[in-house]
Amino acid sequence: MAAPDARPSSAGPPPARSLLLPLLLVLLLAAYSLPADSAARPSSNSNPRPAFTPPLLKRHQLRRPSSSSAELVAGPANASTKPFTAHYFPQLLDHFAFTPNASTVFRHKYLLNDTFWRRPGAGAGDDGPGPLFVYTGNEGDIEWFATNTGFMFDIAPTFGALLVFIEHRFYGESKPFGNDSYRSAETLGYLTSTQALADFAVVIRGLKRDLGAEAAPVVVFGGSYGGMLASWFRLKYPHVAIGALASSAPILQFDHITPWSSFYDAVSQDFKSESSNCFGVIRAAWDVLDERGATDKGLLDLSKLFRACKTVKYAYSIRNWLWTAFTYTAMMCKTIDAFPAGADVLEKAFAAASLYYNYTGDQACNKIEDGDDPHGLDGWQWQACTEMIMPMTISNESMFPPSAFSYDDRSDECFQSWGVRPRPHWITTEYGGYKIDKVLKRFGSNIIFSNGMRDPWSRGGVLKNISSSIIALVTEKGAHHLDLRSSTKGDPDWLIEQRRQEVEIIQGWIDQYHQDMAETSS
Repeated sequence: MAAPDARPSSAGPPPARSLLLPLLLVLLLAAYSLPADSAARPSSNSNPRPAFTPPLLKRHQLRRPSSSSAELVAGPANASTKPFTAHYFPQLLDHFAFTPNASTVFRHKYLLNDTFWRRPGAGAGDDGPGPLFVYTGNEGDIEWFATNTGFMFDIAPTFGALLVFIEHRFYGESKPFGNDSYRSAETLGYLTSTQALADFAVVIRGLKRDLGAEAAPVVVFGGSYGGMLASWFRLKYPHVAIGALASSAPILQFDHITPWSSFYDAVSQDFKSESSNCFGVIRAAWDVLDERGATDKGLLDLSKLFRACKTVKYAYSIRNWLWTAFTYTAMMCKTIDAFPAGADVLEKAFAAASLYYNYTGDQACNKIEDGDDPHGLDGWQWQACTEMIMPMTISNESMFPPSAFSYDDRSDECFQSWGVRPRPHWITTEYGGYKIDKVLKRFGSNIIFSNGMRDPWSRGGVLKNISSSIIALVTEKGAHHLDLRSSTKGDPDWLIEQRRQEVEIIQGWIDQYHQDMAETSS
């Protein structure tokens, strides 16, 4: 999960439309949460990519599909190399209006894996077809999430489940206006969480109808922003999904529900617990970077030190590059501590950040400015300037430079970039959040909120059971939606147990669903 850019504006001019880092997408290095004996080995689950690179939109020629809401168009995915096939659904542009534009449709991508699905009428017995396990897509290319959500593939055989991964509108290939989707507020105005949830509901209902699986129960899964959407989907569409696994979902990171400094306090504490020296080096690096980057010669020297692919224009860009890396993994403290005490602070910082960006060592240079957007993250800039307003500050005790948050400043920045002003309290108005324990206890059910306390986003998550069916699974060493990753032989016992509990709870939901259906039919 990426961190919002809480840095003060005096740090230098950011690249165009980069007010915030994309919020929730980046999957952490597995070593961030695992015991020390596993930290030294690369993991097939690790993804040491930067959280944010300046935008370069993916080019996709939009073709208008037929108006049939049940049309399924086979996609180009190669089943021999990928564990899923791509399909496209003719999705409505606007679910909440009846204006002429509302009925416009776009190609909405989703992925299927039916390898283990218990199909209708195929010896299903009294239980009918197997369940649909649906991933509610995040802010990026859905194939990335499907590839990094191995837990669903791991448990599909147990349940005889059909796996469905639905892309979030305006990301990946699901761009309603093709190449022009990010053109202006006129097009981006259709990029909202409520529209996305409605998309998911329409795809699920259409898919069940097409497959003759109307009786199949549906469980939604999601990690990070996708986890937020999964929990909100269960609350908004309880007739569509019988339950939700929301992993690392900071649904309480809005308004004044969670202390604004909690995210960076948690990151700093993680580093300090690993090494006080490491904490001190990072804390000192920011002032040194600003001082050296104040002149053209200094920027040239910094570009060489950080092996930039081309000379950087702003010290802010290097700060942003370092900031992203240091947000994600305290594993890099071992690299910092290996330097002699008198070594240059920025050399230490660069070596540590390289572990994050260039884990395999095969990159000749670093795209610190003018990089690409390989996973289609750029739409988050819009969301972070409209409804996804998560206030964050940095205290004097943090290893990051102190900074404040102002709703007015955020509003002005967003208006300058997009011509719109945020609705900072809309999320809590639409989905709730205040006194969530008392509110959801009265009407909510069947949600698992899983969090690992090594994940700084956990502070904005649900960390205590709300009721007998709204369960908080909290692990001391867990990282950002680690439970959704594929299982490995090296998984620690606490992670194995966490997943076992999730499977047990989901099985209970499905058993209760079939029991209710049997009672109704009799």
